[in-house]
Amino acid sequence: MKLNIKQTFILGLGFFAVSLVWPLYNIYVPIFLRDFIDSQFQINAIMTLDNILAVSLIPFIASLSDRTHTRFGRRMPYLMIGIPISAIAFILLPHYFNFLSFMIIITILNFAMAIYRAPTVALMPDITPAPLRSKANGIINFMGGLASVFVLVGGSFLYRANPNLPFLLTAVLMVLALFMLLKFIKEPNIGVPSEEETPSLRHSISEIYHDPNHATAWILVAIFFWFVGYQGVEATFSNYCVQFLGLDVADASLILGFFALSFLAFAIPAGFIGSKLGKRNTILIGLLGDTVVFILLATIGTIVPYSMLIMMILMFIGGFFWALININSYPLVVEQTSEDKIGTYTGLYYFASSLAAITGPLLLGAVVDLISFKVMFVFTALSYALAFYCISRIRRQL
Repeated sequence: MKLNIKQTFILGLGFFAVSLVWPLYNIYVPIFLRDFIDSQFQINAIMTLDNILAVSLIPFIASLSDRTHTRFGRRMPYLMIGIPISAIAFILLPHYFNFLSFMIIITILNFAMAIYRAPTVALMPDITPAPLRSKANGIINFMGGLASVFVLVGGSFLYRANPNLPFLLTAVLMVLALFMLLKFIKEPNIGVPSEEETPSLRHSISEIYHDPNHATAWILVAIFFWFVGYQGVEATFSNYCVQFLGLDVADASLILGFFALSFLAFAIPAGFIGSKLGKRNTILIGLLGDTVVFILLATIGTIVPYSMLIMMILMFIGGFFWALININSYPLVVEQTSEDKIGTYTGLYYFASSLAAITGPLLLGAVVDLISFKVMFVFTALSYALAFYCISRIRRQL
């Protein structure tokens, strides 16, 4: 059994299109919101809008895509609707003229992104055999990492030249990615023929609840905890750099770009490591490593003086451990189920991560308002430690 490398790289363009948007969104939208709002809690509350829509829509859309049958396939119609609308909204994003216009733009953008996120991810297990999914997920996340590096590192320089350029170029790349997917990816005609035979979302949740090993439940809870930490920092990092460290927003983008650069470099190796050591053990190594990294980051600007070089080095190390976690987590979830419920379990994966992406920014925003930005990385380290405990509760090797 051999992985189709070319097809998987092309398939990764879907994740590339998703990953182009969020790094820029999470860096610059909190800064734009500072034009209207001073409270970090309130800013982070608005930053959860995409995840509120995701929790509401993504599990439903993912399950719906399992039952969709068109001449374009099961998943592609959602990409064909969501990506163009997202691209247009992203071009408009920096052109707000008041708070209302800004909220309308980000609402449309987030709604469109919710339409195609889960169907995009579900394409991979549709065309990849189970034993090869960690390797395939490594390649796909490599494409996502490439997108993040491009928009964070490259975008920091483009933003200095013209604040509109990162958003315009991102939109163009999203449309090009959709074109390539439509041209080169042929969806397999799999799935159940009727809605009556399709397992419901409720049935799948009931299955997870009654599983005597509770493996899937522990995985989903762990995903929740590590994304509480990750999404909390992502929503807060640009204001942490500008308000606490006194940096420029472009510097914040560049520093975070080293985390994305490391993730890019190790995304494919992380998939091979997961296949060799087992996904459970690989994720545990990643969680332990990132817990230590975030504790060290918490000392910068508090115990030790600020140093951009040290922050970049720690971010690079953190990106490696994040690759071990993130690359192996989704295959670990979908391997708990059968082929006909992959879309549904994809939705559950996104439900856990999206619920965390609501909870994390709100909790961290409140903590920052009550204490200060200096506790940001302590909060994240604690979240990763809790996720480590959850994964360690899974006894069988996966």
